[in-house]
Amino acid sequence: MLISNTTNFHPSTFLLLGIPGMEHQHIWISIPFCSMYTMALLGNATILLVVACDKTLHEPMYFFLCILSLTDLVLCSTTLPKMLAIFWFGAQHISYNGCLTQMFFIHMVFATESAVLLAMAFDRFVAICRPLHYSSILSPGVIGKIVMACVVRGLFFVFPFVILIQRLPFCGHHVIPHTYCEHMGIAKLACANIKINIIYGLTVALSVTGMDVVLIGFSYGFILHTVLHLPSQDAQLKAFSTCGAHVCVILVFYIPAFFSFFTHRFGHWMPPQVHIFVANLYLLVPPVLNPLVYGINTKHIRQRILTLFLGYK
Repeated sequence: MLISNTTNFHPSTFLLLGIPGMEHQHIWISIPFCSMYTMALLGNATILLVVACDKTLHEPMYFFLCILSLTDLVLCSTTLPKMLAIFWFGAQHISYNGCLTQMFFIHMVFATESAVLLAMAFDRFVAICRPLHYSSILSPGVIGKIVMACVVRGLFFVFPFVILIQRLPFCGHHVIPHTYCEHMGIAKLACANIKINIIYGLTVALSVTGMDVVLIGFSYGFILHTVLHLPSQDAQLKAFSTCGAHVCVILVFYIPAFFSFFTHRFGHWMPPQVHIFVANLYLLVPPVLNPLVYGINTKHIRQRILTLFLGYK
């Protein structure tokens, strides 16, 4: 009977420590984090407002941009409010169900945003490499199916994380040395074999997100090949500038994410402070940069923002 009770035990709450060893610096660390969160909220909300208010922007490229802004808002809002509450008020407790909910949305929205970035890379590929077939390839029906596939894929691959955590006993362990609830961060607290969690997490990271990276690379490779054959040097420079900025933002999104994934499993030598800082980058930096690179850096979006907020024509 004792064994059964232990096996089925789940803590009522978890304790998020924030950044272990840097508790006295939490207030100072919160300043750039809060500033970036505010910029992410304003930037993505502006993109959504501008595209919604201007019918001339109701095109595939800007529709995908709106989906990206929505995922960015959810991604950073899933973690930053609780993180700031830890830094400012020492509100370290989070309920067991709340922790699993946060974990689910972090991974699901990350997987969805990865798929959206792939869709945007495909959109640019069609626009630059197959411009005459753009409207027929990316029809409204096709775009709707792409967006649905992005969301369903995220749900399908991430929901098993919840099941894999639910099956684990914790034997009283409830302290998470992190700023938010993440699959492997929770699984490591279990007093049971977590090999299945490790294998499934790596499988999803490599076969799903990793495949997105490969396909995005192919898309921009074809784009680069087409751009190099453009007759106008000005057109080449413009395309290089735009695609180069896109690639930089994509790298900022994926590199910290994969670093965090693999550090959880293999990086026992990595100082926890470094790991936690990097783990927060892929949840916060892309939502700040995406509105700038994909939105304000785009001529039509920039003009609409100036018209909407400053009255410029």
